[in-house]
Amino acid sequence: MMTPKNLFVVLALATLGGCSLMPKSLTLVTTQSTSTSKLAANDSLDATLWTQTAIEHDLVYREVYRLAEEKLLKALADPAWEALPKGERNGDTKGLSPAVIVDIDETVLDNSPFQARLIRDNAGFNELAWRVWCEQHTARALPGALEFAKFAAAHGVTMIYISNRAQSLAASTQQNLKEQGFPLAENEVTVFAAESTTPGCDEKSGEKGCRRKLVAQKHRILLMFGDQLGDFVDGSQATLAARRTLADSYKEWFGERWFALPNPTYGMWESAVTSHPATAALKADPRAAKRAALHEN
Repeated sequence: MMTPKNLFVVLALATLGGCSLMPKSLTLVTTQSTSTSKLAANDSLDATLWTQTAIEHDLVYREVYRLAEEKLLKALADPAWEALPKGERNGDTKGLSPAVIVDIDETVLDNSPFQARLIRDNAGFNELAWRVWCEQHTARALPGALEFAKFAAAHGVTMIYISNRAQSLAASTQQNLKEQGFPLAENEVTVFAAESTTPGCDEKSGEKGCRRKLVAQKHRILLMFGDQLGDFVDGSQATLAARRTLADSYKEWFGERWFALPNPTYGMWESAVTSHPATAALKADPRAAKRAALHEN
């Protein structure tokens, strides 16, 4: 989630796909002497194209959110139901109101137009361009997300939005959610950006555990949604093997309490390859590290 997610503030926040409103002077540095076909900045072309044009993309989102409606009713009927990761709940949930935690980028809002701008300009991720995009608050709701959010609100469940977008973008982000029709509680903060603080808890950059704990002081968490493993549990900024082990420890929760959505454009899955390669030579060449990570059988 871009944040996104500071989803690697150099790789990740590059949230995603197609619009051409941004002045070229604001969209990042291009490699003028390199042909478009060779530019690493365009590695996301197929991923962005799939996100924007494939009916399969929309079907997956709708399926996930529709299934989640059934699980939400099940969770509401079970007072012992809890979707927080192990160790993040202090005390019992008696008397706490129900809530659902969702990531924002590529979970409820579609930022693929931003990625399309980068592809158009043969550019890599640029924080200024990202800020301009966010402040336009024109990202649209992803398929099924708004319907689920309204379903949850209609059943007395508070929607909590935890994003790794910068705090300076919180107001624009909240405005974007509001304009898209997402329910926002009027009597409490429900949008938590990256710099949100939790007393007595130091949150590692890119993780969300402290903010989940803060929300859990008032709410029983029924379900969680995200497009990154880190949207559900801390510790995902690791090797491929460690990430798989972490996910396996919660494998019974996915599709039951946790709902993962597809994001082929950016994420910690990418930095797991480029930040933890087998050799120093591969670390110096991210594209070579990616190729080396491929399996032929």
